[in-house]
Amino acid sequence: MIQITPDISLEDSEIQLDFIHSSGPGGQNVNKVATAVKLYFDIVNSPSLPEDIKKRLITLGGKRVTQDGVLIIDARRYRTQERNRQDAIERLSLLIRKAADKPKRRKKTKPTEASRKKRLKVKHSRGEKKQLRKAVDPFVE
Repeated sequence: MIQITPDISLEDSEIQLDFIHSSGPGGQNVNKVATAVKLYFDIVNSPSLPEDIKKRLITLGGKRVTQDGVLIIDARRYRTQERNRQDAIERLSLLIRKAADKPKRRKKTKPTEASRKKRLKVKHSRGEKKQLRKAVDPFVE
């Protein structure tokens, strides 16, 4: 059981972990030990998440979410399998926590009278400045 928030927790069976060979530093161990972790989480079929969080999580996941709604997190930051596994789970938890935060609804506001007057005054002065740039007609007295 992975506790994400006080309200949300995931069963271990909802997450699939694959261990693969990692690139980068590791010396002679790099080609022998599968230290990198690929975490698969099926967002669409998860019974632990409400629908609104699922939708936000798919949006937040971006390119990491497949057509079928499976989130793939690739963790190869550390040299040990255990640390990469923890890192992948932490990154999943962080994404779910972000998705659980409901976005604030925007309140429609109207510009104040003073801001409207200021905008028109600036607009008028800009127009006057451009009028002064015009060529002067020599025949007009």
